[in-house]
Amino acid sequence: MGIFGDSLDKATTGTFTRPLPKSPQAQMRFLVKSTKGTRAAAERLGISQRTVERYLKGQIKQPRKDLAARLAEEVRRRWQPRVRERARSKAATTDGIFIETRARFGFTAAPGTTDDARIRLITQQLPPAYAARLFDAQAAGASDQQLQDIAAEGLQEIYFKDHGRRAPGLQVQFTDIDYVEIDF
Repeated sequence: MGIFGDSLDKATTGTFTRPLPKSPQAQMRFLVKSTKGTRAAAERLGISQRTVERYLKGQIKQPRKDLAARLAEEVRRRWQPRVRERARSKAATTDGIFIETRARFGFTAAPGTTDDARIRLITQQLPPAYAARLFDAQAAGASDQQLQDIAAEGLQEIYFKDHGRRAPGLQVQFTDIDYVEIDF
């Protein structure tokens, strides 16, 4: 994915109420259960069905590095879906999200103002409407640039325009992102 999609996924994993399975055998057992069969789990991981069965029996204990990464990612993607959905729903309806970023912000504003882009560190809470838009766009398969545009619009309205109380014609460019962290 991209920096925004990864940050949204990371924020979602922070809402889990139980730890992820640690051993490859436990991860494989969970994946087989969640995909409803060894064949589906094998297809997800790009390995044979027999290899999945060997992991379940404990005949193979340590996966290759690339397989371990794919297995951990598939487990993380499927772990506690109701908890994940509840946290997203709460953020999209009542709490909003917190976004912390260090990036270059430039402006298009009235003549005579300073519009040179500069790096800023911003920590801001975005209202539930922007959280809902981000989640809906991510679920619809939006690109990272589209998620970035939604976040830029939210920061523009909340941080730079102060909820519409100042700078009425201001347009913000959100570029050169160093990092983005999102939290619920």
